[in-house]
Amino acid sequence: MEKINAIITGIGGYVPEDILTNEDLAKIVDTTDEWILSRVGISERRVLREGLGTSFMGTKAVEQLLAKTNTNPEEIEAIICATTTPDYFFPTAASMIAHNTGCVNALTFDMQAACTGFLYALETAANFIRSGRNRKLIVVAGDTMTSITDYTDRTTCPLFGDGCGAVLVEPSHEELGILDAVLKTDGNGLDYLNMKGGGSAFRATHDTVDKRMHFVRQDGQTVFKNAVVFMASASIEICERNGLQRENITWIVPHQANKRIIDATAKRLGVEDKVMVNIQKRGNTSAGTIPLCLWEFEDKLKKGDTLILTAFGAGFTWGAVYLKWAYDGNA
Repeated sequence: MEKINAIITGIGGYVPEDILTNEDLAKIVDTTDEWILSRVGISERRVLREGLGTSFMGTKAVEQLLAKTNTNPEEIEAIICATTTPDYFFPTAASMIAHNTGCVNALTFDMQAACTGFLYALETAANFIRSGRNRKLIVVAGDTMTSITDYTDRTTCPLFGDGCGAVLVEPSHEELGILDAVLKTDGNGLDYLNMKGGGSAFRATHDTVDKRMHFVRQDGQTVFKNAVVFMASASIEICERNGLQRENITWIVPHQANKRIIDATAKRLGVEDKVMVNIQKRGNTSAGTIPLCLWEFEDKLKKGDTLILTAFGAGFTWGAVYLKWAYDGNA
């Protein structure tokens, strides 16, 4: 039987209209534009208006994707939504996006792997395609991180923004698409990156609210060290087992958590001049950072370009995906 590969055939994206600049943050917390830029490389981030949820952004991204690819929504067989901030515990954001976009025949589910969620969901979708049973799937990834950001905490509130990206995944017999993935979890990251309130361990009470347990918390130094090590090691592993050298790589697409993490990872890989970066205008949109980078850089991509996608997130989770781009972005 001829090998089936899973390729990305289109990409859509959405970021909210409202912008929160460093100068705006300096009015509500003890920080400065210089302090934020020098430490994380972010100058502004987008904020979704209260009353709207992640499914709103996902819907916008999928609507754009369907229009760009001239795809009938009734042909979509599955929507996988990678998010840490669904509108509700249930129903899933994926089911709401499917309803909003007319994807009435789609299997839907949410996937939670924090900032690594897009990579987990992309490999999952690829395996649906490789099985030979499915032909059109959508992966949506993104977060409303500002909904769980504590704007009294100067160490975390400059980091996060909101946004969603979406990709259409289809079969191909060409040697293109999602060709390999290294996806890992060690489970040791609870104490260093978490949101403790609201789950079954610490249920929502006056006490958990008063203790501000419903916001993201992190030990920045520990997360930084682990992110650099694991994003680089996963990327190196995937390059070694696929015989990829620096000169074979067109783009590295890293999770946009911190400009210093991006720079350190690129330096370890020796690809400082081949890195997609949009963190300065977007901040950390968690699962949304990689698809939003691909969306914004789409016109620079050519069929056959070799991409390494890499991410690190809570859990800890991390990984890398080896991807050959399947179409000319400016077509």
